[in-house]
Amino acid sequence: MTPRLTELWKSLKFVSDPSGLSPGQIETILPLFEQENQERKLKAIRYLLIRSGIRRIKRLEDFDWAFNPKLPREKFMAFYESSWFEKSNNLVLIGPSGVGKSHLASALCYQAIHERIPTTFISCFDLVTKLKTSRAKHTLLQYYSTVKVLCLDELGYVFPAQEEANDIFQILSKRSELAATLVTTNLVPSAWGKVFEAATATAILDRLSLNGTFLTLEGKSYRSKI
Repeated sequence: MTPRLTELWKSLKFVSDPSGLSPGQIETILPLFEQENQERKLKAIRYLLIRSGIRRIKRLEDFDWAFNPKLPREKFMAFYESSWFEKSNNLVLIGPSGVGKSHLASALCYQAIHERIPTTFISCFDLVTKLKTSRAKHTLLQYYSTVKVLCLDELGYVFPAQEEANDIFQILSKRSELAATLVTTNLVPSAWGKVFEAATATAILDRLSLNGTFLTLEGKSYRSKI
C-alpha cells in the first residue's frame, strides 16, 4: 500500500483497514480518493473564507514590494514561512495609512485559511461596535478569544470606551500563547495609551510581545498609485 493512499485513507477518515486491497484496487481507487480529498479541502476553504470576515481576498503574490523598497520584506517573509499559526505566534504591523499593513495581514489570514485554520479578520471599529451592541457578549468574547487566528485591523483609528477597551484586553490576554494574533495599527507602541489606559496598553503589549514580532512599515501610500 502506497504512503499516499495511507495518508488519504486517514484524511478521509475511513475506519476500515486498507491493507487488504490489491494493487489493482489501489490503482482504481487512488485517483477517486485524491479527487474527493481535494473537493473536501476546497469546500472547507470556501466555508472558512465566508466565516473569516475577509471582504476582498488579498494574496501575498499580489503585493508590490518594489513600490516601497524600505519595507521589511525579509523579516515579514521569515514570519510568513515560520508556521506561525501552528506556533501561536503574534505579529504587529505598524505604519501610516496606505503602506500595505492590511494587505499583508489579510495575506497571512488567507495563508492560514488555505491550511484550513479557522480565521477571523475584523477591524477595531467593527469589533468595538459588536461589543457594544451584542446581546450575547460572553459568547462573542469567547469566540474572539479562541479562534485559531485573529486579525485586529486598524487599531488606533477608533477610541473605544473603557468597557470595550477592557473587553479587547480580555480577548488578547486569553489568546496569549494559545492562538495567533495579528494587529495592524498606525500607532507606535508608546502611543497605545491613546487608545487604552496606560496600564491596559502596557498589559496588551506585554501579551503580544510574547512569541510576537513587531514590524514597522514606512513609505508612500499605495493609494497614490491610483
